[in-house]
Amino acid sequence: MKPLLYLLAGIVLSGAIISCNNPSKNSGLNTVGKIALHDDGVNIAYTDTGKNDTTLLFVHGWCINKSYWSSQATYFGKKYRVVAIDLPGFGQSGKNRNQWNTMAFSRDVDSVIKQLDLKKVILVGHSMSGDVVLQAAVDNPKQVIGLVVVDIFKNVGKAQVHTAQAKKENDAAIDSLKHQFKQITFAYFNEALFYKTTTAAVKKRVLNDVAHVDTAIAAACMEDNGDFNEIAKLQAAKTKLYLINSDVKLTDTTHLAANKIPFKLLYIHATGHFPMIEKPEEFNILLDRAIADIKMQKK
Repeated sequence: MKPLLYLLAGIVLSGAIISCNNPSKNSGLNTVGKIALHDDGVNIAYTDTGKNDTTLLFVHGWCINKSYWSSQATYFGKKYRVVAIDLPGFGQSGKNRNQWNTMAFSRDVDSVIKQLDLKKVILVGHSMSGDVVLQAAVDNPKQVIGLVVVDIFKNVGKAQVHTAQAKKENDAAIDSLKHQFKQITFAYFNEALFYKTTTAAVKKRVLNDVAHVDTAIAAACMEDNGDFNEIAKLQAAKTKLYLINSDVKLTDTTHLAANKIPFKLLYIHATGHFPMIEKPEEFNILLDRAIADIKMQKK
């Protein structure tokens, strides 16, 4: 089990009867009509923008939602199909289930790919959903042509301490989170996820979403996900990994290289944990570069 502080150091997450809300009211982009998506009876809210045989499928991080990808939907929807989802338990998606872990969320992504009949998919996962899209890439090898993670996997493969004491401390931290959710998460976001360049507007938006999340579900996301071996999963995915990470904390790629996992690291300068809304123009340029590389390799 990974200690709670390790999870928090690399975490942040977001399905409902779907009325596809346009990600930008003034974008003028094509969005599809109403289609009901679900996974095992749980509704999944999503937006569907643009038309193309290549789809960018965006999955948000802990305590947030699909609206964090609205700038990407506007920008990339002009030349690709762009789908952004609310993970069950977050945003406008359903809450009628008991599992809130990586494997459950990855099955939600599987369901979206299947029910929208997506053929060429580039998965983009922010923070905690880095593991979610990684598992989805493993499970959908025929459909997934690219894997992009955002501000996560900064020391992937680094050995974690699995001791009785570490488990005890982790359990205690989760219990505290359940009883003092807002106090603990606000302190964590302010201290670890925001940077000095993060604007007051961005902080207000993120903390407002944190304040209105279902705290029981959010805390449950921190529970033990089992032995999710990211290096083994990356090897099983058999696809190049693209990382768009803030350079405030440098990314250690030692274990990626040592395990011969193909990757490309793209740094975005001086942002907090939410580069897609902190510096959307720069983020879009980097993602565009990753997509171009993915498409070139698939020729």
